[in-house]
Amino acid sequence: MTVQYRDGIEIELSDGTRVVCDADEPDEDVAVVSHAHGDHLPATGTTAVCSPLTAAVGTARMDGQLQATSDPRINLRPAGHVAGSRATVVEDPDSTRYCYTGDISTRSRAYLDGFEPPDVDVLIVEATYGEPGYEFPPHEQVAGEIVDWLAETGAPVLLLGYAFGRAQKLQLLAERAGRDRVLTTDGVLRVNDPIESALEITFPAEPFDDTDLRPGDALVLPMTSGRIDWIDRLADEAGAVTAGFSGWAVESSFKFRGDFDVTFPLSDHCDFTELLALVDEVDPDRVYTQHGAATTLATELTARGHDATALKQGQTSLGQF
Repeated sequence: MTVQYRDGIEIELSDGTRVVCDADEPDEDVAVVSHAHGDHLPATGTTAVCSPLTAAVGTARMDGQLQATSDPRINLRPAGHVAGSRATVVEDPDSTRYCYTGDISTRSRAYLDGFEPPDVDVLIVEATYGEPGYEFPPHEQVAGEIVDWLAETGAPVLLLGYAFGRAQKLQLLAERAGRDRVLTTDGVLRVNDPIESALEITFPAEPFDDTDLRPGDALVLPMTSGRIDWIDRLADEAGAVTAGFSGWAVESSFKFRGDFDVTFPLSDHCDFTELLALVDEVDPDRVYTQHGAATTLATELTARGHDATALKQGQTSLGQF
């Protein structure tokens, strides 16, 4: 039985079955999609083990249709990352239990319950913030600071966060702060729809459609890898204040790299100490770290007495169990 990082995370079971999680081009016996962020979705429509909400949001965000299925060897558990996100627990015929976390957060917040550590033998854990220094304040503290800032800021505000996950929470925080109008883009509204239907909640945003911004407005915009020129022009024309929201905001450089007026460490991931606590609680026989600071986290976990290895893409064999 092996765990490998190829196109996605591949778990080969004792009977030869290949379970592959979050592959770009699934071609295995069992495909799993943990959640509907672009770097975890398949490149085209497919059928995969995933939550119905992940299938609905994924279909709204990708070319083709993502269809949800199930498999008796797989148990999906709420991952606490974004709406519909699931960690994957796989039961091998030889009774070995594996867990691929995907992206996770153990903090409950807004409409999400935090991830609860499973009883497994092998843990494959994300390491986005897997190095010392990445520690987030309590969620309600950050949310309260955001609401206070929104309530005290008279100018229009441009709130930049991921279109799926952060953008929905920002809409709710802007409403909580009493902003006159909450506006957003069509792309965010497309994501809102299936979440509202599945979770029976309502997001307050109206379509932006180049509306003239007024002082009490909050415009929620997708954060991209690079600032789009029209956002800067819009901020200048409307006299708006720009705010960025990410776990990376614990670093002062995030504000300057993104050219934000203000930033807040609002994250949908575990921070470093939460990752350590998670692995300690699971206490698996073997830990694999992947994504982000995988090597640093594996080193830290090894120092704490865990058998930990960083997954490297293309490595052909990572050990027998």
